[in-house]
Amino acid sequence: MTAAARGREPSDAAATRATRPDRSTVAAPAGRVPPWWAGACLELRESDPRFVPLIDQCPPLRAGARGDAFATLARSIVGQQVSVKAAQSVWERLTGVCGRPSPATLARVSIAELRACGLSTRKAEYIGGLARHFLERPASAPEWSRMDDAAIVAELVSVRGIGVWTAQMFLIFHLARPDVLPLADLGLRRAIALRYGRGRDPAQRTLARLSALWQPWRTAATWYLWRSLDPEPVRH
Repeated sequence: MTAAARGREPSDAAATRATRPDRSTVAAPAGRVPPWWAGACLELRESDPRFVPLIDQCPPLRAGARGDAFATLARSIVGQQVSVKAAQSVWERLTGVCGRPSPATLARVSIAELRACGLSTRKAEYIGGLARHFLERPASAPEWSRMDDAAIVAELVSVRGIGVWTAQMFLIFHLARPDVLPLADLGLRRAIALRYGRGRDPAQRTLARLSALWQPWRTAATWYLWRSLDPEPVRH
C-alpha cells in the first residue's frame, strides 16, 4: 500500500486531509454508501487483488437502510442461525402484527404472538427484552458516535440475546464502522475458505494474516466476501 493511498502525502496538511479516505465514526445516512467506502475499495484493490472483480461487479454496502438502531438489532436477533430468506419471512410477519417495529410496539406484543410469527420462544424473549431495554435506556446517534467499536460491543452484549455477532452486525449495517471483521459469521468463513483456503477452513495464522492485510477496511472486505457467495445484498 502506498503512502499516497493512505493520505500521508503530499506533506501539505490541507492536501493530506483531502486525499485521506474518510474514516468517520458517524453513521451513514439511511440507505447511503458510507463516506469512506470509495477510499476503502481503492486500498483493498491494491492490498489484495482478489477483491478487484468483486468491487467491479458487486454493489456497495448501504448502511442504515433497514431502519433505526432498535430495528437493526431486532432484525439481527431474528436472523440468528437462520437463512436470510427465512429471517426476512419472519420479519415480514412481525411487521404485519405490529406495524413498524419499535420498542413501544414490540413491548406490547405477547410471546405467543411473537412465536406465531415464526420466532422461537427464546428469540421472542430476546426481542421483548430488547424492547424493554430501549424503553428504559434509549440510545441516540450522537451517543453511539462517541463510542469506539469495543465499547459499543460491550454495551450491546450486556443485553440478553445479543452476542458479539449481533453487535458486529450493528456496527456494520447501522453505524457503518469501517473496520469490522465478524469471524464468527459462517458465511464469511466459508467465503474465506473458498478464496484463500482451497475450500478448507483457514488456519488461525491465515486469518490473522488476512485480517492485517485488510485493515483498516475490514468491513468492506467482509461485505465483498459475502457478495462472493450471494450477489444479493444481505439485509439486517
